[in-house]
Amino acid sequence: MATKKKKTKLKSLSSGRPPTVKPIASISSKATRTLIRAHHTLEKQKAKALADGDDAKAEALAKEIEKKGGLQKYQKASLLGQSNDRGGDSSRVLMEWLAPVLPAMKEPLSNGHPVRMLEVGALSTTNACSKSQLLEMERIDLNSQGAGIKQQDFMERPLPETEEDCFDIISLSLVLNYVPDATGKGNMLLRILKFLSTKKYPEDLQEFFPSLFLVLPAPCVTNSRYMDEPKLKAIMEALGFVCVQKKISTKLVYYLWRMEKPTMKRSFGFKKEEIRSGKSRNNFAIVLK
Repeated sequence: MATKKKKTKLKSLSSGRPPTVKPIASISSKATRTLIRAHHTLEKQKAKALADGDDAKAEALAKEIEKKGGLQKYQKASLLGQSNDRGGDSSRVLMEWLAPVLPAMKEPLSNGHPVRMLEVGALSTTNACSKSQLLEMERIDLNSQGAGIKQQDFMERPLPETEEDCFDIISLSLVLNYVPDATGKGNMLLRILKFLSTKKYPEDLQEFFPSLFLVLPAPCVTNSRYMDEPKLKAIMEALGFVCVQKKISTKLVYYLWRMEKPTMKRSFGFKKEEIRSGKSRNNFAIVLK
């Protein structure tokens, strides 16, 4: 008797990115950075232990994470780090890039068909994109703590059934780096293609839409053992994207990738291969088999 082929389920983001909580009290910028770095280090060590099958070590690291305040304390620091008074609203960069076409975006708004944006990992309903009043916003997060942000895992979000369900722009700001493994990161980028609109845009908007706004910690690109900007560019171009804007700071890298034509490929050949050597490198990687 023939056996049914088991369908591989996309890995949930909830296994990588911690839920959000509301900040209670402010802490210094230096303390914020220290706490975030320590938490990331312990989480990476725990993930490696689990991958190696060392359950005892993984459990010990989990206890160490909780001892240091766990996800709540980490998320408090993360939210403070992204607050406006710390210069952390990444959507301000996006709105600066869109400035040349803001007048053109008013026409579809007046016709009842505004530019639609999906913000994955949303932390606030008062960021620059939300305040623009030119975008129809849909915000999702793994564990929403406020009205206006739907509690949902992007990897489990139902696929669009019609063009009206698609988006003109999707934001992944400090989200991709939380996906727990390299293959999962590749799966997320592939899934983005299914949610971007394929409609024909007015000439004034064709330079920027449909697009992906991608923000990562700078070391993911500048100091990774397995990733650099040429490889990221190659991956994105293989998916059908072209880079129309980028900004690199000491802390973050920002990209606006326009989708020219979604790929029909089923094989990519992007593996987890060493690009830079050295003990100081991090292990950020994207795998597209």
